[in-house]
Amino acid sequence: MTSRTLYDMFLETVSAHGDSPAIGTRKSRNAPVETLSYNEFAAIVVKMLRGLVALGLKRGDRFALMFHDNRMEWAVADLASQAIGIITVPIYGTLPASQVQFYLQDSGAAAIFVSDSKQRAKVEEIRHNLPDLRAVISLESADGDCGWISYKDLLERPGPSDTELRELSRSVSPDDVATLIYTSGTTGDPKGAMLTHNNMLQTCDGVITDHIADLGPGDIMLSFLPLSHITERSGGQYMPIRMGACIVYSLGLLALTDEIQKSVRPTVLLCVPRLWESMHERFLDAVQKFEPRRRRLVEWAIKIGEQVAALRSHGKSIGAVLAAQHRIAEQLVLCKVREQVTGGRLRYCVSGGAPLKPATARFFLGIGIQILEGYGMSECNIIAINRPNRQRIGTVGNLMPGTEIKFAQDGEILVRGQGRTPGYFNQAEATAHTIDNDGWFHTGDIGSMSPDGYLTITDRKKDLLVLSNGKKVAPQLIEAQLKSSPFISEAVLFGDNQPTVVALLVPALDRLQEWAQANSLSANSPSELLRLPEVTKLYKKEIENCSQDLADFERVRDFRLSPQPFGIESGELTPTLKVKRKFVANKYSDLIASMMRG
Repeated sequence: MTSRTLYDMFLETVSAHGDSPAIGTRKSRNAPVETLSYNEFAAIVVKMLRGLVALGLKRGDRFALMFHDNRMEWAVADLASQAIGIITVPIYGTLPASQVQFYLQDSGAAAIFVSDSKQRAKVEEIRHNLPDLRAVISLESADGDCGWISYKDLLERPGPSDTELRELSRSVSPDDVATLIYTSGTTGDPKGAMLTHNNMLQTCDGVITDHIADLGPGDIMLSFLPLSHITERSGGQYMPIRMGACIVYSLGLLALTDEIQKSVRPTVLLCVPRLWESMHERFLDAVQKFEPRRRRLVEWAIKIGEQVAALRSHGKSIGAVLAAQHRIAEQLVLCKVREQVTGGRLRYCVSGGAPLKPATARFFLGIGIQILEGYGMSECNIIAINRPNRQRIGTVGNLMPGTEIKFAQDGEILVRGQGRTPGYFNQAEATAHTIDNDGWFHTGDIGSMSPDGYLTITDRKKDLLVLSNGKKVAPQLIEAQLKSSPFISEAVLFGDNQPTVVALLVPALDRLQEWAQANSLSANSPSELLRLPEVTKLYKKEIENCSQDLADFERVRDFRLSPQPFGIESGELTPTLKVKRKFVANKYSDLIASMMRG
């Protein structure tokens, strides 16, 4: 593709698909989806653009966006900013005021756009520490508050003419920084990865170049993952806009299942593995309640579907007998399962951020849904993804176009190409430490590549446990195996400089309580339940079942059950739901120490 900016890309789509639905919203869970065409959407973006210029924002200024949920107005503000070279700074709406202050101070944001009174209150709390912050825009009415501007009022502000706006837009270069996406901060303070227009176009252009997905007008993308995250920003915003598809904004987690199955019925959805695994688990639970004959038929049909998917993914013929069985399975069962689980229209599921359970991947492929596991990071955009009908379960697929990798001696993945950041904002030392003289970005991930080009991620370099006997243990794959147990929600391994591996487990409390009730066990509280010897025995058995393929030194020798779930606000998880190992080690130091002593 020719070099262009994100706003240029948007205008190309408006020109080609102006009357097609661009944006879908719902006022409540019971309300229908209301859509705006690309022409209507573009008109609002231009109004926002005029308002930003009238506000005094200019090329190179940083403009923070902090919304509690995904909304059309987020995209309006982002595209308007890209038109004249304003650098957007996404901030997770779940972060406390102290962390919001860090983002705003570090970026030197000149303005911030917030979604509601809760976000406004955070900014009010810290505003005296933000000398660079000149304007605060609120989606809600400003109520006459000094220094606050309502979104509605901003759209009505007079500004430059169309000719002047075009001149401002032409001054923006594809190599200008479009956004700062902050790293998750699992190993220290977050860093603002600078991403240019050219960086951000890598994914959506690559999908077309490599025919990864056949998308266009008529497709519906349900936007659920936070737009502050690189996956949703690239794949859930710019990609559907690039294709002329319609983005429908989710009303949140509590509405998600209904949106997938009934009220929206998307054709495309990006999400973390836990969603797909939860959908799979709910279906398995429902099947167990079927009468035996029906249950056997469903299990047979899915098994046939999985066999067909496995052969096709390796480019092998399915043969006449299996093809006939698959036709019967499709007519009797699989089409109904797709309708029940995914609403019947979902064609592409993209999974990223953590390893997807192989059983879940096989299930979706078996029922005829293209589930594509991929790999990306804030600094490099989407690096690799499995291709439709060529999925290799357990891998993150093949490289995106314009991306190249090599491996360091210790197995670390090094990346360079169109999607790679030019560096961290105002952090020359951190940039030099991460990007070497040949332009390779050091990801910190350990992996390998198959002879036919499938990339596998095995662990984080900084997470490797070195036991006192010198043995090295990669915890992430073991943790993923432990979380395959229906009774384990989170698992964190420890053992650095210790003789054995130990684990802190977060119970899947709902499942555990169901099991306890079925086994006539009673407890007055969750903490009391976790102390029952029968529960300890259950988790020992679950660990053993999940450890069959592990080397002796990799096996978990002791464990403790966390009395509290992990959360973002409680500090154990980043906004992208990654575990903060150092924080967990400090917070639960007594529990961990008791295992080390034992």
